[in-house]
Amino acid sequence: MRIGTWNLAGRWSDEHRGLMLDADCDVWLLTEVNERTSLPRYAVSPSLALMARRRRWAAVASRLPLTSSPDPHPASAAAQIRATTYVSSVLPWTSCGSRHPWVGDRHADKTRHAVDDLLLRLRAADSLIWGGDWNHALDGREHAGSQGGRREIARALDELGLVVPTAELPHPIEGLLSIDHVAVPRGTAATARRVEATHEGKRLSDHDAYVVDTDL
Repeated sequence: MRIGTWNLAGRWSDEHRGLMLDADCDVWLLTEVNERTSLPRYAVSPSLALMARRRRWAAVASRLPLTSSPDPHPASAAAQIRATTYVSSVLPWTSCGSRHPWVGDRHADKTRHAVDDLLLRLRAADSLIWGGDWNHALDGREHAGSQGGRREIARALDELGLVVPTAELPHPIEGLLSIDHVAVPRGTAATARRVEATHEGKRLSDHDAYVVDTDL
């Protein structure tokens, strides 16, 4: 099974479609998804809530049969594919403010509230893949998130029995590690790689894409 994640930054073009098709993923966990996003032979299940005009917080796209599930958080999308629940989430970043759907004053509090909401729903999954733009590196320097927020994510991963093959991959900013992740069940064989989000020297998004191959 090949699973990708990419923050599209609200953009969509033939070049975005081409990158995703070339990556040849079975499932994509997408964030900041333009409402025009479509892939041949893929079903796309977006979050109900809008992040901005014509931009959904998240979506799950699959070329395998997909059943949409209720959003486990306003900034997340979920779908059932075979026996596995797939969830794509945006988590709070340091400058996100306290507007809906974020709750709390400090960044770590916002992350804790979002993670706790997700845990209420994700604990019930028999098999779970969780990913998206978590706005946190899981090691090294922190740029978009906070150390307190990182601890909340680590707590959730431990409770859910997940590991993160993307944790050691580079961010587009040199010296930082990725904030876009795919987490798989502990004990699952998995390899991860970065796909640079460029076309003819121009960036398609300020985020790169990340692809995980698993034996799920």
